[in-house]
Amino acid sequence: MLTRIDHIGIACSDLDKTVEFYRATYGFEVFHTEVNEEQGVREAMLKINETSDGGASYLQLLQPTRDDSPVGKWLAKNGEGVHHIAFGTADVDTDSEAIRDKGVRVLYEQPRTGSMGSRITFLHPKDCHGVLTELVTSAPVAETDH
Repeated sequence: MLTRIDHIGIACSDLDKTVEFYRATYGFEVFHTEVNEEQGVREAMLKINETSDGGASYLQLLQPTRDDSPVGKWLAKNGEGVHHIAFGTADVDTDSEAIRDKGVRVLYEQPRTGSMGSRITFLHPKDCHGVLTELVTSAPVAETDH
């Protein structure tokens, strides 16, 4: 089932300034950047550490590319800050079905493509004690731009 905390998503209004804050303050470096048109975000993944399952934990900084995107709407309502937590899993399809069977609303009927070619889905925050929760299966070989 769930193997690690994959990342914590942080919504921001200025990705470059936010990246610089985490670089200057904590020494985190950018591992990967991309624009996800489907989700309407420009993002940077900052690697925190390697994990025992061969993966890693990251901060995912998210700047909306359009106001009507989920992150754009969230940012307008809540301001900058923690947007979601993501748990790594070996099989997002199986685990999302198992969680759905326990009565938790899964927001996507089928997992979608996420950062670095991963497969993702989200769980409704009202069913997760107020926390937007993502399940993510990493791509076999993640492409990076570092």
